Amino acid sequence: MKKVFGLILVFLSMKTISVKAISTSATSAILMDMDGGRILYAEDIHKQRSVASISKVMTAIVSIENKNIEDKVTIGNEIKTAYGSGIYIKPGEEMTMKDLLYGLMLRSGNDAALAIAHHTAGSVDKFVLKMNEKAKELGMTNSQFHNPSGLDQEKGNYSTAYDMALLMKYAYQNETFKTIMGTKQYKLTTNKNVYQWNNKNKLLNSYKYTTGGKTGFTEKARRTLITTASKDNLNLVVVTLNDGNDWQDHMNLFDYGFATYQAYELVKEGNIQIYDEVYYEDYDLYVKEPFKYALTEEERKQIILKFELEKARIIENDSIVGKVRIFLRDEEIGTRAIFVKEKEEEQKKSNFQKLVEWFKKLW
Repeated sequence: MKKVFGLILVFLSMKTISVKAISTSATSAILMDMDGGRILYAEDIHKQRSVASISKVMTAIVSIENKNIEDKVTIGNEIKTAYGSGIYIKPGEEMTMKDLLYGLMLRSGNDAALAIAHHTAGSVDKFVLKMNEKAKELGMTNSQFHNPSGLDQEKGNYSTAYDMALLMKYAYQNETFKTIMGTKQYKLTTNKNVYQWNNKNKLLNSYKYTTGGKTGFTEKARRTLITTASKDNLNLVVVTLNDGNDWQDHMNLFDYGFATYQAYELVKEGNIQIYDEVYYEDYDLYVKEPFKYALTEEERKQIILKFELEKARIIENDSIVGKVRIFLRDEEIGTRAIFVKEKEEEQKKSNFQKLVEWFKKLW
């Protein structure tokens, strides 16, 4: 049997919200809240195009998730086929996977992409399979990867502004990835050379809220750019495809996002109290994962939480017994599972004590 508890946090205003008009020079552009996944600005976001080197975000996260970044790598002959932007490594050169990832993300090294693919999966073809598997897993339904670099001469990598924002939303949760893409300069000494790589992402030096990103360019794709920025716990990503004024457009979109929206934690991690709930009164109900969302000040007043609980006949610790549904007015914007566990004082009791108390209740 399911019991539904509706809790209206605040429902005070239904005023029309006036927002600043904004536009870009891009064929496709998106501004997304990376915590709640809310789209704050959209311009042809599902149009599939060549995305050039911003596809290296996928190369990096697939590598980080499948290999130890401290692995020692001896560069092989596979890099001899690399062309375009590079870090100019040589066969026989020794470095770590972490070094290659910095070369990939800071300098867009196509030679680094080939070395990473071979070390991670054994070949470029096998690595590309992993890229497309990850895209499917993340719901990037309009994306297809053919190489780890983004070069169009090798069939190219095709995606959309929306899909690339989804990818960054996911990758941003990985601390290793976040550290690498947000690094301004990286120095390295190998058995063959000394390197100093400066990040091509100009916003790291010109826009104070920038946390990272990746540049891209081919003749077919033209300028592509994905960047992230954070202010007052609001974490945003911007993707632009075919944008000749991308640096300025990204700053404008971030400024718009920070001026218009705030980050709100609508459901907190930990124990929750539900008004008039008695079935689980001897237990603690809790949420494992908080729910954060970008809202305007007016929208914050229109959030509704609805708690739905199942009356479990057998109550097991840490099992799911319901969910909380989060609504903005009449639109559901997210859910979180509700778990159950014995209260701490109950856990400390012996089985004999629990049995005695159970018999007392019968009488």
